[in-house]
Amino acid sequence: MLTQTDKESLMSIVSEDALPENHSVRVADNFKFFSDRIFGNPDVVVPLCKGLSKLMVVDVELDRNYDNPQLIFESMNSTGKELSQADLIRNFVLMGLDNGIQTELYRKYWRPMELSFGQEAYSQSFDDFMRHYLTLIAGEIPNKNAVYEAFKKYSRNTKTVEAGIDSLLSDIRRYSRYFCAMALGLEPDPSLKEAFYDLRSLKVDVAYPFLLGLYDRYDNDLLEKEEFLSIVRMVESYVFRRVICSIPTNSLNKTFADFALHVRDFNGENLMDSLAVRFCTFSSYKRFPDDEEFGKNLLSVDLYSKVRTRSYCLRKLENHRRKEKIGPNEYSIEHIMPQNKDLSGSWKDDLGPDWERIHGTWLHTIGNLTLTGYNSEYSDRPFCEKRDMEGGFRSSPLKLNDGLGQVERWNEDAIKTRGEALSSLALKVWPSLEVPPEFAEINEKTSSINGNGYGIEGHPYLYVESGDYVPGIKELFDSLRTEILAIDPCVTEHFLKLYVAYKADTNFVDIVPQKRGLRLSLNMKFRDLVDVKGVCRDITDVGRWGNGDVELTLSSKEEIPYVMGLIRQSFEIQMSNGA
Repeated sequence: MLTQTDKESLMSIVSEDALPENHSVRVADNFKFFSDRIFGNPDVVVPLCKGLSKLMVVDVELDRNYDNPQLIFESMNSTGKELSQADLIRNFVLMGLDNGIQTELYRKYWRPMELSFGQEAYSQSFDDFMRHYLTLIAGEIPNKNAVYEAFKKYSRNTKTVEAGIDSLLSDIRRYSRYFCAMALGLEPDPSLKEAFYDLRSLKVDVAYPFLLGLYDRYDNDLLEKEEFLSIVRMVESYVFRRVICSIPTNSLNKTFADFALHVRDFNGENLMDSLAVRFCTFSSYKRFPDDEEFGKNLLSVDLYSKVRTRSYCLRKLENHRRKEKIGPNEYSIEHIMPQNKDLSGSWKDDLGPDWERIHGTWLHTIGNLTLTGYNSEYSDRPFCEKRDMEGGFRSSPLKLNDGLGQVERWNEDAIKTRGEALSSLALKVWPSLEVPPEFAEINEKTSSINGNGYGIEGHPYLYVESGDYVPGIKELFDSLRTEILAIDPCVTEHFLKLYVAYKADTNFVDIVPQKRGLRLSLNMKFRDLVDVKGVCRDITDVGRWGNGDVELTLSSKEEIPYVMGLIRQSFEIQMSNGA
């Protein structure tokens, strides 16, 4: 069935009435498409009428006692244009119900969601919302193209069925309000609205399952507004610091999904401290960069090429502790030292004989970037002209340009000095974690739990002093472990009692040393593996030491290149996290 907005718009066109104030843009555009091609074009009338005469209306009548309308709908729809995940979910929830109940549930829950999202956002963002909602509620990240299937699975579990369809739709409606507040700028509180805007500027969509859980606690008075705001800012610092330090982002959806579960199941008294502790325990590719790493990288990173963060970064620095904040489009980015490689003689004199290296090294760094409303007037002018002209740096009202009016020559030292000053300011804008005092004790306990006391000596085929030591197996193991650890800096090695585990987020390959080779377990579904040589075995329902549904044996160094291709598949699947 058409949505209410589509139906009202279509009926007004058919009745030749004026379109409703909040009419369907798509219906109106489609009508205009045909109108423009028909009126004033007599040649199209005859073929159009011939075409219309061939149209057939098909009326399929179902018996509710015997037929499954949703199943038939899915079968028929599979031959046409794919519906959105949102439309499939709506039909799945409502289609099997009596008309009166359908209408009431649609009016009470689904229609308000359509209005909250708005026409454009509903078609573009509702699928994303449902994916984030299911990640939080069901505890697993659905594949982007399998949100509908994940929803069906969740809706059929015992707890959801017992709660009833009204409760399910009420839950979805509630969380959709949180999503609209954060992702679509509908938050009424000014300070939270600004924080959500900053997160959107960073495009941190993967954090929404976590943020939905936080908002639910806030909405139910289980989290104070200032605590909620502090956690949102903590997320912002975490993500931006990682961007500046060029830490890969492909694991963030799993990281925030884990945080979402932590929030959902949290029963303690201080959620903010609990989250800070979890952030602090991260290492390797999950780490929260400290002040030293962040400040050092911000000073030298090519900020201008990081398109999604350059305007955001300069805007945040400018607006820090400023009541009258500048908007994102009020000023453009200015390179104080021009981008033009063919620098004028004046610029070369200022930079000195090593001007080419200085230009290549510092051009796009934070020390050479600022904001201005006079970008076209500045052009490639010498620094002294940019400084002293009308609207120049000396008279600029922007805090970012403070001190530029007192600089005599814009050279490497001046760029580095300004960069260091802005890097120091950045440590306040994107602060490090405020770790609660008891963190040292918690961290110490965590370390003792993780320390399992096992090492290579626990594996007799690898340990030189063991009576079962097998020289060829030790060399084979050393060659393979070198290749595995070289996959990515985040990979770590853990000797356990019965096997050796290699982890990114969790185990992606486990090795059991044996007398005649190395038995490997890949932590992935057998159906997802590409194994053209057929050397792997499906152990889905077979008990083995190690993790995963794939097993193979390595017996010679010559096999390592092919085996590494299989191991990388397991690693990549883990790092992609259903993206």
